[in-house]
Amino acid sequence: MIVLINPNSTVSMTQAMLRTACETVPTADFDGWTSHDGPPAIQGREDGQLAEAPLLQLVAQASEQGASAIIIACFDDTALNAARALACCPVIGIGQAAYHLAALAGERFSVVTTLEVSVPILEANIHAYGLAGQLGKVRASGVPVLALEDDPYAATSQVIAELQKAAQEDQVDSVVLGCGGMVDINQGQTPEIRVIDGVRAAASFACQF
Repeated sequence: MIVLINPNSTVSMTQAMLRTACETVPTADFDGWTSHDGPPAIQGREDGQLAEAPLLQLVAQASEQGASAIIIACFDDTALNAARALACCPVIGIGQAAYHLAALAGERFSVVTTLEVSVPILEANIHAYGLAGQLGKVRASGVPVLALEDDPYAATSQVIAELQKAAQEDQVDSVVLGCGGMVDINQGQTPEIRVIDGVRAAASFACQF
């Protein structure tokens, strides 16, 4: 069993990410858990800090129940190192999975995330993973995380516009969707851009264990 843990408390987002993982690897056994004691969305360091303790409790529980892998389904890779130290199985962050897939897909990639407050967190993670040399730019779309749930048409249109700007201006081979809530934005909506989603990337990697 691969346990996908959403560190925020928005159940509909967990369900969308779980559905995406199952569609990506239909032969795998995924289970989706929601951190009900986490914040409704993770936007910036303060939300990430609030999410850590309840998330790590779920990581410990999943490990004790014999998970073959755990996916931290927040693009900030919330508490990823602490989760790895705690679990007896591989723990994969959707951010790190997406960046590494993008690094394999071409020489350079950009990221389109939600709000400006998330940009320095993602930049620091990319540097820590040793991929700064392949980064074009981390771009904020100006779309709050929960807007992807509450007003998906307008939010998706705004994200796609930023994806197109990244493809046109950043001289990159692919653009990474920088939020787990963006899973329903698919390659078919932007056929001229190679779009990489972290949930799909993490699901594919998790099945190797």
